[in-house]
Amino acid sequence: MDLSNAKPIEINDKPLFDSYFKKFPPEISEFTFTNLFIWRKHYDFLFTEFKEHLIIFSTNFFKKVKPSFLNDPEAIFFLPPVGNSPSEIIIQLFKSFDLMEVHRVPDSITQKIRELIIKSDLNIEIVEDRDNWDYIYEKEAILNLSGNKHRQNRRWLNKFLESYNYEFNLLSEDWIDKCRELQLEWCIMRGCEEDEGLADEHIAINEALDNYSQLKYRGGIICVDNNCAAYTFGEMLNESTMIVHIEKAHMEYEGSYQAINNFFLKNCCEEAKFVNREQDLGISGLRRAKESYKPHYMVKKSIIFQNSPI
Repeated sequence: MDLSNAKPIEINDKPLFDSYFKKFPPEISEFTFTNLFIWRKHYDFLFTEFKEHLIIFSTNFFKKVKPSFLNDPEAIFFLPPVGNSPSEIIIQLFKSFDLMEVHRVPDSITQKIRELIIKSDLNIEIVEDRDNWDYIYEKEAILNLSGNKHRQNRRWLNKFLESYNYEFNLLSEDWIDKCRELQLEWCIMRGCEEDEGLADEHIAINEALDNYSQLKYRGGIICVDNNCAAYTFGEMLNESTMIVHIEKAHMEYEGSYQAINNFFLKNCCEEAKFVNREQDLGISGLRRAKESYKPHYMVKKSIIFQNSPI
């Protein structure tokens, strides 16, 4: 397989990516153009088309971060191919490249891969990647927060509703600068300069805000006394599931995270039955927050890599 014609992801590539995702509806949170575009600099993403599949990869990612299973910075980082037969394409990739890994691979692909491994002479291994599993919720459940299991989040929401004179608006160009203000303040309070992960997220969020009109995601913002208390944005991932890409709230306003989640779900993506709130990245506080909303199920993902022959 020849990757020499691959190119970086640009904003004008959105129609191509959207056409693939419409034809092959994704289940993993990585597969919206918004997500791939705003994180493209973090991963150094390139893409190409091969046998009617979209191939997204990076030749530099393991040079920037701690190497993964191969412990080799020269390894190529692939996302699952997007197309009709991703498992078959993955096998071809392993036959073409010695140093490579495929990340964020959902069970629907790994099950088929296991069948193909038996028929091949490749020494391929599959390991679960818990830190990148997606949390999926029933939209009505986390919107209404009824029942004992949602008691704590319901209390925080009610505290916000009772404590502040707030205004909610769906996101538009008029509100982008307010989002920037909160994002910068949030980043200062959280110490983004000392946290590489938060610094990279800050860059990704600003990419999203800078390209709001072209990316065409949806969002919401809550203001209290003309100050931005919280904002969020997301979009439809597939015909039944919406995805929340970013959700930020000011620590000064108690219950603001619960409030922005509630207001956004009430006013966005009416057709959605489920909400994908992405992964926790192994961050303990984030995991507790996502688990507190009681996920309906998880989208399990794995890493596929090839052991070198002894």
